[in-house]
Amino acid sequence: MNSDSDLQIAGDILEVPHLLQAPREHPSTVAEFVGLARSLAADRAQWAHLVRYDATTRWYHRLRTGPGYEVWLLSWVPGQGSGPHDHGPSSGVLTVLDGELTERTARGTRALGAGAQRVFAPGYAHEVVNDTLEPAVSLHVYFPGLTEMPMHARSSTGAARTTAQCAGVLPDPAGAAGA
Repeated sequence: MNSDSDLQIAGDILEVPHLLQAPREHPSTVAEFVGLARSLAADRAQWAHLVRYDATTRWYHRLRTGPGYEVWLLSWVPGQGSGPHDHGPSSGVLTVLDGELTERTARGTRALGAGAQRVFAPGYAHEVVNDTLEPAVSLHVYFPGLTEMPMHARSSTGAARTTAQCAGVLPDPAGAAGA
């Protein structure tokens, strides 16, 4: 008997395929969505050539879709922001790829530099703004895919939900997108 464990494995465990999980084609857990965002962030060749900066409106591009999720690439010139909002029934992962963004919530303000990630649950209200003098780029994974982005009123005590909702909020890559 082994003093560390009563279980001993004889032979090569990798030769027992029914004990191994098959790799998933698409993410399905929060950790896997965070991993997807990290792997996309690390592979600049997949997204850097797509980035555009537009001083008149926030630019975005849908980078990828899968069963029940979407990945969006957004650029932020100095001064651009999302306005206070939430993401309806969608959870998400926000990853800053280049530059710095500021996230404001009812709990306070947080600077997010390149590489920073925020994971949020449905209904999480925030505002994302580029408060710097340099452009920024971010990656957003939404699951399920983003179908609404309720806007909130600004207040000194935090964001208050309004009735304005954007159904199909990211329908075409030429308009403005959420964060």
